[in-house]
Amino acid sequence: MFDVLTKWRARMSKSLVIVESPAKAKKINSFLGSSYVVMASVGHVRDLPPKKLGVDPEKGFEPEYTETTRGKKILKELKEVAKSCENVYLAPDPDREGEAIAWHLFEALKKTVQEDHFYRVTYNEITKTAILAAFDTPQKIDMDRVNAQQARRVLDRLVGFQGSPVVRRQIRGANSVGRVQTVALRLVVERELEIEGFTPATYFTVGAEVRKQQAPLDPFLLKLARINDEPVGTKDRKLLPGAVKSAEQLATIQAELEKEALRVSDIATKEVTRKARPPFITSTLQQSASGALSFAPARTMGLAQKLYESGLITYMRTDSFNIAKSAQSEARAFIESTYGKEYIPEKPNVYSRKGAAAQEAHEAIRPTDVAVRPGAEGVKLEPAEQKLYALIWNRFVSSQMVPARIARRTVEATAGEKNVYLFRATSSDILFPGYMKVSGMEAAADRPKQGDEAEEEGQLPPLEKAEVLDVLDWLTEQKETKPVARYSEAALIKALEENGVGRPSTYAAIMSKLDEREYVEKVKRSLVPTTLGRELIGLVQRTEQKLKSGNKKDLFEVSFTADMEDRLDEVEDGKVEWTQMMEAFYPSLLEWIDHARETADVAWVARCLEALSHVQSWAEPVKTAKRTYDDHKTFTDVKETTEAGELLSKRQGEMLFKMCCRYYHQIPESFVAELELTEPEAVREDTPRKLALLQGITFEEPTQAGKRVYDDSKFVQSLGEQVTMGKRLSDRQVAFLDSLVGKYADQIENFEAIKAALKLGEQAAANADPTTAPVLEMMEQIAEWAEPTKRGKREYNDRSFYDSLASQFKSKGALSERQLVALKKMAARYADQLPTYAARQEELGLPAPRKPKAKKTESDA
Repeated sequence: MFDVLTKWRARMSKSLVIVESPAKAKKINSFLGSSYVVMASVGHVRDLPPKKLGVDPEKGFEPEYTETTRGKKILKELKEVAKSCENVYLAPDPDREGEAIAWHLFEALKKTVQEDHFYRVTYNEITKTAILAAFDTPQKIDMDRVNAQQARRVLDRLVGFQGSPVVRRQIRGANSVGRVQTVALRLVVERELEIEGFTPATYFTVGAEVRKQQAPLDPFLLKLARINDEPVGTKDRKLLPGAVKSAEQLATIQAELEKEALRVSDIATKEVTRKARPPFITSTLQQSASGALSFAPARTMGLAQKLYESGLITYMRTDSFNIAKSAQSEARAFIESTYGKEYIPEKPNVYSRKGAAAQEAHEAIRPTDVAVRPGAEGVKLEPAEQKLYALIWNRFVSSQMVPARIARRTVEATAGEKNVYLFRATSSDILFPGYMKVSGMEAAADRPKQGDEAEEEGQLPPLEKAEVLDVLDWLTEQKETKPVARYSEAALIKALEENGVGRPSTYAAIMSKLDEREYVEKVKRSLVPTTLGRELIGLVQRTEQKLKSGNKKDLFEVSFTADMEDRLDEVEDGKVEWTQMMEAFYPSLLEWIDHARETADVAWVARCLEALSHVQSWAEPVKTAKRTYDDHKTFTDVKETTEAGELLSKRQGEMLFKMCCRYYHQIPESFVAELELTEPEAVREDTPRKLALLQGITFEEPTQAGKRVYDDSKFVQSLGEQVTMGKRLSDRQVAFLDSLVGKYADQIENFEAIKAALKLGEQAAANADPTTAPVLEMMEQIAEWAEPTKRGKREYNDRSFYDSLASQFKSKGALSERQLVALKKMAARYADQLPTYAARQEELGLPAPRKPKAKKTESDA
């Protein structure tokens, strides 16, 4: 970063400008004259120490800041340049984090340049006009905003450093708790529990395909809406009073309807206006990009960052709907010249958030120049960046337009006298498109999902009251009420925002952490809590019950976390000192930690230790690469710990119980019965033989999927250590072991004979899908494979993938469900090279043929 040219420019310059990123530095440097040198801090240069608490609650929560590893080098370069400069302009982002970075830079450089020669400049877009205006009106650092960031950082450090050890001690594999992260996980787990506890109810829908008795004779659909004035169907996942609940009731209704005429009873036409939605803020951008473009929040923010640094959009971390008057004027002029004066509202549209004050930035996310339309010549963007820019541009322009006017026509038709059956259909005709003239791109993704409770709309012919309709067919369908859907990342962000938890700068990071910590996994874009995630929230919920019984606050309760966010906002507004806020919060953290410690029953632990005191022959210590497992030493250490008055955690108690079970045959029968000990299952006879086959194997290099590393060598080593200690592997571990033996079969001498002797793959083969082998055999005919493609850093190669699956099937006798689905999808892309594809499509469960993959240089999917 720091070179001879920069040093020369500094000597010739009077002012140093510090921004956050090199890309931004380059752009801003082009706007400022030769009297400025622009450099980048590359984020934070100082932070709390990584390996210790770094906060002293006894001294007013004083934070101990240290220079980051990267920050040391950058600060050295900045100080060297600053020596030759008269002024320093601190120009990080216009939010809490940016303000804090500016303050840390000031603290680190104030001995190099006079303190009154530091200036804070903020801007909402990286355009020449905005940058020059910011430098014309420099400010001082906003210490209230800095303190709000300090408070958030200290809060999160205290919760993480002091709360996480309590969790790790009690839940194997749990990595951490987080002030906002754990609340987000709680929402996911509680939603999953709600789904699991849902009992579906069966019901039937009734419809009619009808047409007029005279032209036009186009058929249309009517849906049963009421029986004797009682609504049918479902609402909020519950059956309505008139719902058809049984096949018998349905048969009775059908018999009655067959005898009756269906006559139009009411026609109502209503004009409705649909207003444009406000321009994007951070949360709504992430939600819409997820729905319309299938972008994860982290990807959306990364792309938005590039658009911002390229000067195409305003700052992307904001919770404000405000729009600069100049931008509104430009938008109105553009709309008038492009679409016509009738598309401009009399007064500019103004949007506001209900019940919340925007805290993060001053404007919504919008294009910096509305004249730069998506796909404009001269604007070089990657495909994914282009899509996101189009989404932002469309949303902003449509937000400045008049509402759409729609004519909604509702037709009702009735049949029967004893029981009156009312059928209904609705159609909509656009009278004037208004903002919808522009917003078409996101309409499909944002349109309400069709479901049991949604009214389907179609075209209706001209109709008159009392007109009799011909019934072409009575339509019935059996359905079940459905539980609430799982959260997607976009839906979870919306829920956090609605509950006042988190802020624009934190949403993407929260999603990433839940995945990194392996607390959730994604299944078809839905978030499903893992066993680990559920165990953590189980601990959180048990702790909540203890706290509530003593009328104390729960640290990870949604409303408590939202209240803390409000307190942080008050710090930023200068209403509360950040240290006062910390003093009010800290006791709640200590109480949570105290109540979260789940201890094993003292009397039960004493009896376990007494039982183990009868053991005469302890197992020999087992040494592994990382540690030594010594049962006798563990017993002695635990005994000394309890004699010293310390309590064992529940997890330690479980470990003690397992140890008692391992020495089942040396413990008196009275203890066996009292403690309900179970005789340990012996190691399977063939497991050591399978592990022996993998000795001396050259394993593949570890692979990484997301944040997870898969290392065959370490996995086999771990299994070997467990077997050496006498532990019986679980069925799932054995299945993984079998798959590894098959994976490295080409390195195992006489594998086929050994495979039969150890019955490798027999269970898998017995459970194998019968369509796997014929699909693999069919695909052997493919002569021309698509060229490999890249997505980010990963390469996708159809030929290699097919060879891998074929090899795995040969050694294991089966593929996983996901692998088979992927194989069949790939086969569909090569259907034009498979002569029997169409004939065997239904038999083998193959999808419809698809176009072959086109060669790409980069994918934006």
